[in-house]
Amino acid sequence: MLAFFRRLTHSKVGVIITFLVLGVIALAFAAGDVTGLSSMTGGAGITGGDVAKVGKADVTANQLKTQAQTEMEGFRQQQPTLDMATFVNQGGFDGTLDRIISSMALEQFGRAQGMVVSKRAIDGQIASIPALQGPTGKFDENLYRQVLAQRKLTDAQIRSDIERDTFAQQLTLPSNGATQVASQLALPYASLLLEKRTGTIGFIPAAVVPAGPAPSDADLNTFYQRNIARYTVPERRVVRYAMITPEAVKAQAVPTDAEIAKTYQQDSARYAATEKRDITQVVVADQAGAAAIAAKVKGGASLADAARGAGLEASTQTGVEKAAYAGTTSAQVADAVFAAASGAVIGPVRTPLGWTVAKVDKIEKVAARSLDQVRGEIAAALGIQKSAEALSSIHDKIDDSLSKNATFDEVIADQKLAAVTTPALIASGINPDDPASKPDPALTPLVAAAFQAADGDGPQLVQVGTDGGFAVVALGRVVHSAPRPLAQVRAAVLKDVTADRARQAARRVAGEVLARINKGMPIQQSLAQTKLPMPPARTLTAARAQLAADPRGAPPALALMFSMAPNTAKTLAAPDDSGWFVIKLDNVQSGNATGNDAAIKAARGNIARSVGREYVEQFAKAVRADVGVKTNPSALARVRSDLLGQGGSGN
Repeated sequence: MLAFFRRLTHSKVGVIITFLVLGVIALAFAAGDVTGLSSMTGGAGITGGDVAKVGKADVTANQLKTQAQTEMEGFRQQQPTLDMATFVNQGGFDGTLDRIISSMALEQFGRAQGMVVSKRAIDGQIASIPALQGPTGKFDENLYRQVLAQRKLTDAQIRSDIERDTFAQQLTLPSNGATQVASQLALPYASLLLEKRTGTIGFIPAAVVPAGPAPSDADLNTFYQRNIARYTVPERRVVRYAMITPEAVKAQAVPTDAEIAKTYQQDSARYAATEKRDITQVVVADQAGAAAIAAKVKGGASLADAARGAGLEASTQTGVEKAAYAGTTSAQVADAVFAAASGAVIGPVRTPLGWTVAKVDKIEKVAARSLDQVRGEIAAALGIQKSAEALSSIHDKIDDSLSKNATFDEVIADQKLAAVTTPALIASGINPDDPASKPDPALTPLVAAAFQAADGDGPQLVQVGTDGGFAVVALGRVVHSAPRPLAQVRAAVLKDVTADRARQAARRVAGEVLARINKGMPIQQSLAQTKLPMPPARTLTAARAQLAADPRGAPPALALMFSMAPNTAKTLAAPDDSGWFVIKLDNVQSGNATGNDAAIKAARGNIARSVGREYVEQFAKAVRADVGVKTNPSALARVRSDLLGQGGSGN
């Protein structure tokens, strides 16, 4: 699950979001929330404003509120229009509380069993976060501290979250993967997937159904008021930024002749004459076995075949130099191999792992390269290095200024940067006032950072691209979500009202078609009686397995057909509101997977994954019961109310 976390943290915004959910995100692999709130007892024994007590630990109102805000922002990166009200009302708040409680319970249970998470393991996880790596590609302690300061976090909080996440993984991953399902149990499920159904489907397009008289102004106003969200512009933000890229420091990154000459001297061994060899080798446990293989190779057999005949596998190193080869074997073997002629068989030679037999497949003499020959190569490498150093220097200077509460304008003036101010953009980077507006991929991390910021927050540094470039980003202005006036969107409302009336008319026609079918009339004849120009009915045949085969999900009409009884008909709205389907199920052909090993194996795998998730869920429930969980309903209600009071921004 940390793989998901690390993908997210390729951006600074991802770091900020993930820091706070790191401790509980490991449970996300278990098909939603691992437990339900119904298993908790009342709030007896909980003091102050805490929302829950997990064993000996308390879940504070601020902890829950912060976690819910963070998770909502994480989901909003995938769904830019998501707001806090939708997040809470669709179960996000309850899910956040559930994950906090489960992770805390698992941590306490793990400690009680004697489990530990080392400081070194936590250090490694922090250092491996890509977005915390500076221009040199290594973990940047200053950048880490900057992120902590910006989000008002502490190193101890982050380490605690990582530790809790590790406990959760260590306890639940074995249960998730340790499942076996018998073939007889999988057989009926495999057979069900082989079931085939045949039906007839007709389509009544809304476009061919008369929509009635033109709507009046009153009709337009009523429709506008009822569908006000459709004409509401999401929250927008004006972003102020200045880019600092390698191109900006290009003049500072040009190496001098003296620097090139010095590098050539320092790396003289790299440019000296050398020899590279292709070597095949095998390591044998005993000397007699190694000697036998060497004899076969000297007799004309290939080393790979001779090794395979002894139950071993030879390995080949291509274009390897002596020092590198010695590092993988031993100095003694390297001396012998690099003293031999091409085609020679060396060994057996004793090594720490056994007896080595090697064969020199190819020898390549690499001539020495002069300074003039490698000048361009060295200049390019030094240019990259100096560019990274220049960017790092500017980054540190700006970072120092920001730590002293410098404003965006002060930073821009001090560093002589070119500031840019965007129009008011929605979270996806589009300007809704410009019909031709498209998101600029280069601005995506900047816009995301601006949507993470709150009014009054100082500027921040955001990494852009993979070449060490970054940007100074500040929130210029927040334009709150608001509906456009009816006069401004009247043409769109008129179009929508007309289309809605056509859809309703098409629905009535579909109902009439369905009624005739249910009385025994063939579907094509019933469609013809509408006297409307519509496409002919068509036959549809599919297997149940097709419902799960498409990663985008089965077409709704096909999914409905597999939920119907034979010789029945139903109507279904088209996914794009373009009309109505009329579907009749004509035939059901049962499947039989007996003897179909592939189908049974696939069913066993699918069931095993479900069983694994069920094991995790039941284990987490048992841990929670063992540790003990109590909640404070009144405190939970206050936090929920506070979050809903944040409106659409979720900030």
